[in-house]
Amino acid sequence: MTDKPILRALRGEVLPTPPVWMMRQAGRYLPEYRATRAKAGDFLSLCYTPELAAEVTLQPIRRYGFDAAILFADILLVPQALGLDLRFVQGEGPRLSTVTDAAGVAALRPLDAIHDTLHPVYETVRILAGALPPEVTLIGFAGAPWTVATYMVAGRGTPDQGPAHRMKDTDRAAFVALIDRITTATIEYLDAQVQAGAEVVKLFDSWAGSLKGADFDDFALEPARRIIAELKRRHPALPVIAFPREAKERYVGFAGAVGADAVAIDNSVAPDWAAAHVQVSGCVQGNLAPHHLVNPADLEAETRRIVDAFSGGPHIFNLGHGITPDADPDNVHRMLAAIRG
Repeated sequence: MTDKPILRALRGEVLPTPPVWMMRQAGRYLPEYRATRAKAGDFLSLCYTPELAAEVTLQPIRRYGFDAAILFADILLVPQALGLDLRFVQGEGPRLSTVTDAAGVAALRPLDAIHDTLHPVYETVRILAGALPPEVTLIGFAGAPWTVATYMVAGRGTPDQGPAHRMKDTDRAAFVALIDRITTATIEYLDAQVQAGAEVVKLFDSWAGSLKGADFDDFALEPARRIIAELKRRHPALPVIAFPREAKERYVGFAGAVGADAVAIDNSVAPDWAAAHVQVSGCVQGNLAPHHLVNPADLEAETRRIVDAFSGGPHIFNLGHGITPDADPDNVHRMLAAIRG
């Protein structure tokens, strides 16, 4: 259905009411998610059990009627498919075996082997493509190479992405090779999601903001450009959303530089500024601060301020980052009422 609201906004249409979805909309703030997670037993089992992954993807659609569903998975499934050990520690987050030199890059699994691990994800997409309401857009996603690399080098999340920066600065050739392996794997992963039924894909570069100058060009912009160019070569009508989080002034012109149909922005930039400098080039997605769904004193006012700021151009309403586990599900209804009137 080419008249789905998300697809219309991504084509550059200005809609009287912006379509809306939320990053991490399927997650721990919902009691039905927690019940399904308990049934799965652990996070990775949830990701790799297609029926359960599809169920948690559908839960926020049933509850809220969002305009898009985003595949439930994790950006670190690609490193696991490349051969790294991956586990999630309760209360601490992911732990991976590491890649810190050229030998580690060379030891990664070959590209044609990644689908053996990721096949359940594609099955989840197929289930969703048949189960979603006809007006709801199905979004596939992957982590952008720089962000994925920061976890692969450090073996965990870090506050400043220091280990990846050190590898980048001390052994640039090995780091470039790592980025190249992640980039090619990401192309294949997203291509398979599209073949399974994803209508839009999104690249999450959660740590793009820690890259400066030429490093931003080399490791945030160029890999995204490569991924999007190849996906659009294979699927010419495929819309792509890019999210170089905390890029600040580098948001300006980013979508055009990488070939994306929209740029998602975080809540560190003001919507008025983004409308004047970013939305002039095309669709913008964002950018309510997630804390408003925890402490809702200004929720309606902030929601309306964002809707009004972006009302002159194509806009998909979303958060500036993922909804947090302590958010009140009732506040999401309040946000939607403010958007939709």
